[in-house]
Amino acid sequence: MVSRRSLLAASVCVAAPWPTLAVGAQFQPQPWSRKTITSLQLPDLDGAVWSLAAQRSKPVLLNFWASWCEPCRSEMPSLEQLALRYKDRGLQVMAVNYRETTAAVRRFIDATALKLPVLQDGDGKAAKAFGVRIFPSSVAINRLGQVRFVVVGECDWSSPAASRWVDAML
Repeated sequence: MVSRRSLLAASVCVAAPWPTLAVGAQFQPQPWSRKTITSLQLPDLDGAVWSLAAQRSKPVLLNFWASWCEPCRSEMPSLEQLALRYKDRGLQVMAVNYRETTAAVRRFIDATALKLPVLQDGDGKAAKAFGVRIFPSSVAINRLGQVRFVVVGECDWSSPAASRWVDAML
């Protein structure tokens, strides 16, 4: 019997219908389709509230993910490399977990040694507000608080193309 979670994972967590960055230059980030950025306040794993508004003047990459999503798990190492590479330029890479318990997220972190800061979108409202329907999805926000691009599906953040996107955002 197929579990409800497996069906949800299969329907929501899919690779993008176009080649990933590792495949070739055909893949492009998507433009932001909304007029404004929604406010975002989410707790981290210790319960401290992180606010997007408080990050004004800092570039932020919000990566919406779930531990049951294979493309999300595959993407994490390159996200961590991206965070390290651009740390001195102020980039904050925030892993926004979609609707999982703190215990489930901690198990994932323990198993993978994830170093990115994790925010919890326990009710899924943040993902919905940002228009996220496919996991992983990443939203790049510049120092002025403007969304510069969105990447839907797994991305190789260590690729030269991703570096160009991030450089342009900074």
